[in-house]
Amino acid sequence: MAHPPKTELRDKMMALEVEELQAAREHYEAFLKDSRLVANEPHERDEMAAARMAADLAQGFDDPIHDHEAKIDALEALDTGPNSEVGPGAVVTLNGRNFIVAVSTKKFECGGETYMGISQESPIYKKMAGMSAGDSFEQNGVEMVIDAVF
Repeated sequence: MAHPPKTELRDKMMALEVEELQAAREHYEAFLKDSRLVANEPHERDEMAAARMAADLAQGFDDPIHDHEAKIDALEALDTGPNSEVGPGAVVTLNGRNFIVAVSTKKFECGGETYMGISQESPIYKKMAGMSAGDSFEQNGVEMVIDAVF
């Protein structure tokens, strides 16, 4: 089966990240709302403790928001031109599985095929960077063969 255009793959990855960003923002806002106490009213210790815990939880959702924003920025800058070697922007078929070197994502469907985004920081990318179709390498004791790069 032919791969869809890289722009279509990038758009699908972008939609996934926008969805994840929205969910992270909703969680952040919900916990932030719960952390606010009404001014000029007396508060019980339990209320203050619950508000403090909600504020701490909200802070925990701040990092994922920044992570998703950074992924969106990276996808917007992604080179969707052709590739013959594994590098940023390449679509790599590896042992029959499709990967896109951009940002890490969960698996997704596009054009009737399953794909997954991987980052340049992933161990598997570091092993196959610069390789071409037909090259192989070992990952966790398994020989991996690069079927295609585009």
